Amino acid sequence: MIKKINTKKNNTENIHHSHNILPEEPELRVKALETLLVNKGLVDRNTLNELIDTYENRIGPKNGAKVIAKAWVDVSFKERLLNNATKAIEELSYTGRQGEHMVVVENTYEIHNMVVCTLCSCYPWPVLGLPPSWYKSDEYRARAVREPRKVLKEFGLLLDEKIKIKVWDSTSEMRYLVLPMRPKGTEELTEEELAKTVTRNSMIGTGLPELIND
Repeated sequence: MIKKINTKKNNTENIHHSHNILPEEPELRVKALETLLVNKGLVDRNTLNELIDTYENRIGPKNGAKVIAKAWVDVSFKERLLNNATKAIEELSYTGRQGEHMVVVENTYEIHNMVVCTLCSCYPWPVLGLPPSWYKSDEYRARAVREPRKVLKEFGLLLDEKIKIKVWDSTSEMRYLVLPMRPKGTEELTEEELAKTVTRNSMIGTGLPELIND
């Protein structure tokens, strides 16, 4: 799995990254504040971690999963989604900050799409929730562009060499969502059941939908 590599960034680099709304220092202040509250007994760290996990892995990605499932069963919605993702997603009432300018890219048998933000951590919050820690790491941001196939392998995703990998760089002006291919053998599943197969990573491009065995 991707491991975070700590690198020092100078002030000049932060200035040029104009789309990075907040520099790294606020993250340190938030962490310090969290530590202070925990030490004073005002916040339980386990509860806080559970809350973060809920929004990072459960609630947020469910919105995106519903978008993907609808595109799989509704041809006209899929067409609207690929033509104007922001407007199509609004039909399902998933709007808000970090989701104003959306583009959906479709995986096919020839192309696999993968999303990264090379300068910071731009991420479509309304459909995916909070970005996972690895998405924000320096290592993922650098290597996803340089050696995407190797990075995907570390996520457990082995693609045929014939499949082209296309990496999309999210910015504050444009955020991307991957439309994964519908899993084989799901013809009888309902839209709700299909949504359960859509993983967060499959919408970033570092994974695939997963069939759930009851």
